[in-house]
Amino acid sequence: MIILFDLDGTLIDSTEAILESFHNSFVIHNFKQPAQEDIKALIGHPLDIMYKELGVSEDKVWDFVTTYKEHYRDISTQKTDLLENAREAVILASEIAQLGIVTTKTGKYSQVLMEHFDLMKYFKVLIGREHVENPKPDAEPILKALESFETEGEDVWMIGDTKMDLVSAKNAGVNSIAVLSGYDDKETLEKYTNIVKKDALSAMEFLKGRK
Repeated sequence: MIILFDLDGTLIDSTEAILESFHNSFVIHNFKQPAQEDIKALIGHPLDIMYKELGVSEDKVWDFVTTYKEHYRDISTQKTDLLENAREAVILASEIAQLGIVTTKTGKYSQVLMEHFDLMKYFKVLIGREHVENPKPDAEPILKALESFETEGEDVWMIGDTKMDLVSAKNAGVNSIAVLSGYDDKETLEKYTNIVKKDALSAMEFLKGRK
């Protein structure tokens, strides 16, 4: 079995770091601050898409992204927490499957975070935003991650908290489980998968029961 995890809302909570980095970028670029709820509603999308949705013009987007990353890099480990049961979920997953991470976060900073939590050692591959042309919900990130595995005869599962993860899984032709520990609600998630669990540990217990 191969299990691919999303990060934000699935294994980690970096909401504080994300919001602070967004607000900092709007201050630096003298741009009207959006509502926090508007930012949170977009978490899971690539940064450039988020900024465009928040009203930043195409020609300025990458300046904002650069400013965001500079601030996020400095605060991410201090202002990111593991979600409840996330460590137990990864350890259990490692006992039943090979593991990877597929995220729209910057891969370099994601690896630092997972090493900070002493969890990176359980994962064979981490695919971040800079590793693909087309991020989730495109199939590319999942297919890119699967290049690191021998997939013949293996069940492949994507675990995520937003419809982006689930649509990406469908586009890549792999199974999906939604978790309620993140940003999309149950009603939304049920439109894209028929398996919805409380959190990543519940999802792993479900998969262990299938073996």
